[in-house]
Amino acid sequence: MIKLNRHTERHRTDRIGWLRASVLGANDGIVSTASLVVGVAAAGATESAVLMTGVAGLVAGAMSMAAGEYVSVYSQADTENADLARERAEIAADPVAEGRELTAIYVARGLDPELARQVAAQLMAHDAIGAHARDELGISEALSARPVQAALASAGSFAAGAALPLLVTALAPSVALIASVSGTSLAFLAGLGALAARAGGADALKGAWRVTFWGALAMAATAGVGALFGAVV
Repeated sequence: MIKLNRHTERHRTDRIGWLRASVLGANDGIVSTASLVVGVAAAGATESAVLMTGVAGLVAGAMSMAAGEYVSVYSQADTENADLARERAEIAADPVAEGRELTAIYVARGLDPELARQVAAQLMAHDAIGAHARDELGISEALSARPVQAALASAGSFAAGAALPLLVTALAPSVALIASVSGTSLAFLAGLGALAARAGGADALKGAWRVTFWGALAMAATAGVGALFGAVV
């Protein structure tokens, strides 16, 4: 009897679904809320008005992120399910042709024709739709669409990210509100970028720089618009 060694390598592809939604949500929460607060403050609004605007932005943004992520990922799930249904019908109608198709895929990947034929036959016998989903359609369990998971991760992380500049807004003195929110939000973004990069196995410094740059650009643009309209009024 052949004893199989247990696979002990750790991979990160199973994190892609929730990690992408969480990072996107938290990043948007920090950037959009901080930009909103800075823009309204630059326009000369009172501190209470700035805080109320930020809270409204948090609620609206979290709901928008959840709805958008759910619809987007559900569309992906619909496409995957339609492709799988079509593949099941093709396997049921002509399993021999589908076996040849799978064999051709393995030959193209480097197996010799006879070995490819044997592999295809065994995989078809074990789990035909699973083999075609993985090797023909590129659909796997780790990368499959999960709309509810993505929506909850996106909304929750947006709210968590937005709460950070709001907390600074509530605590910072009015005379230093813009500088405080801008500076701390950039620090939050740098930390988020580094953390997300580490979770995904990428370079933390590059992740931090990428997120911070675009966050600074967004806040600067919003502050400029706020100051312009404040001066006009």
